[in-house]
Amino acid sequence: MLAPSFEEEVDRYHLAVPEITRGNPGPVKDLYSRLDDVTLANPFGGIARGWAQVEARLDQASRQFQDGEMLGFETITSYTARDTAYLVETEHFRARLEGASLTEEFALRVTSVFRREEGYWKLVHRHADPAARPQSRRSLAQPAGEPAGR
Repeated sequence: MLAPSFEEEVDRYHLAVPEITRGNPGPVKDLYSRLDDVTLANPFGGIARGWAQVEARLDQASRQFQDGEMLGFETITSYTARDTAYLVETEHFRARLEGASLTEEFALRVTSVFRREEGYWKLVHRHADPAARPQSRRSLAQPAGEPAGR
């Protein structure tokens, strides 16, 4: 059996990502490398490094959402080299945050980096943040006493 192409892996990725908004981190976990250099920077802040931290952060993120519905992926660019590839996208979805009664629409700016491991494309980094639309300069400032990256 042939290993999937990068395009096929992106299709699988696009099916897996919406599951987080439905409270199910399993399909995204299946895409990740298990090596110690994997990272995740999600909209809830901070950066997880290493599989144990990334797995815990994926579980945490999936508990924040319910009733998710993917509205679409807007691919800005992608690049594939021999053993490394990346995607820059905007993800549009609707979901209900934990404890909320109504769903909201979200747009995330996402960069995903993949690496070929034993012939298969594995996710090694995902950075998603709500800055999919232009932000004010003021939004860059940290509140007094709050360390950057928290």
